[in-house]
Amino acid sequence: MSVQAAVVGIGQTKHAKCRDDLSLAGLVREAAIRALEDAGMGWSDIEAVIIGTAPDSFEGLMMPELYFADALGCVGKPIMRVHTAGSVGGSTAVVATHLVESGVRKRVLTVAFEKQSEGDTTWGLSGGRSGGVGAGGYFAPHVRSYIERSGAPDYVGWMVAVKDRQNALKNPYAHLQLENITFESVKESPMVWDPVHRLESCPTSDGAAAMVIVDADTAKVAPTPPAWIHATAIRSELGWFPGRDAVNPQGGQDCSADVYKQAGITNPREELDMIECYVPFSWYEPMWMENLHITERGDGWKLTEEGHTAIDGDIPVNCSGGVLSSNPIGASGMLRFAEAAMQVRGQAGDHQVPNAHLALGHAYGGAAQYFACWVVGSERPES
Repeated sequence: MSVQAAVVGIGQTKHAKCRDDLSLAGLVREAAIRALEDAGMGWSDIEAVIIGTAPDSFEGLMMPELYFADALGCVGKPIMRVHTAGSVGGSTAVVATHLVESGVRKRVLTVAFEKQSEGDTTWGLSGGRSGGVGAGGYFAPHVRSYIERSGAPDYVGWMVAVKDRQNALKNPYAHLQLENITFESVKESPMVWDPVHRLESCPTSDGAAAMVIVDADTAKVAPTPPAWIHATAIRSELGWFPGRDAVNPQGGQDCSADVYKQAGITNPREELDMIECYVPFSWYEPMWMENLHITERGDGWKLTEEGHTAIDGDIPVNCSGGVLSSNPIGASGMLRFAEAAMQVRGQAGDHQVPNAHLALGHAYGGAAQYFACWVVGSERPES
């Protein structure tokens, strides 16, 4: 039986789309310091560091784990890099959790980041070739396929964009905060990749997220209530194979089904209090609600239309503003995991869901082929 693990410290970098005031090392250190302070710990308390980021080409920095060792108090300690495309922030947290659950370490610092102002993301996503269409160019046809096969009305995407951007105004750490956002402003924003408008798309931003993950004995003496980790899972699949459903990928279905089984969840729609879901383009909220087994195939858009995914709905999604409001790619998945943990710890401030006790954190990456999930709760899971 594995050791029970919990999140006792969470840190994010401050509200800013571009952090030209800090080096990459300074950016990750800022998040790490905040996580350590939240946990009531110092650098000497940490036994290992797990770091994650998107491809090295995004910033032109090879092997960042070596560069950051000193900044993260990890000289002479184990440090390991994780990389699973855009889902890497979630996968990094899962790997850190495994170090604790296996009994190898008792106190692990995990950090994920991206500093896109120092690189060219579209160039990196295009394999170092010019003329690439970027992530939106790849995912837009899948969005169009979803709309056509589900019969969803066009305005559902605008509803998600407005909801998440309004939520971001309640989150001091959201990188993009747009006042007076309306359906009309989303609809009239430029069409970037049909059918995705500019305001239905995520920004590029600089940021880092960090968490301190510990064993049960350490969690019990933490200065603030921990978020107990009930389940974790990672899945991946090839980007292309005959019959692959890129709109509702099997890897994502399997990943969420696995964490539900581990956590003893039989009805996620009823049992989860909220979800922090990786939604870089507005239409991915209804698409992922189906992939995450929250609703039946073809019905995801109805949850949005009927207000169920709003912060005051029965299954709130992305109360923080989500990826649509903060997208330092390598950290975006960890931000989803961290925000879920903040909710069950009661730390989410103005975007807190009342009485949130069980939450799902979700991340995806690549060509919708890498997936990571965890379920966290305010109560310690049964042994």
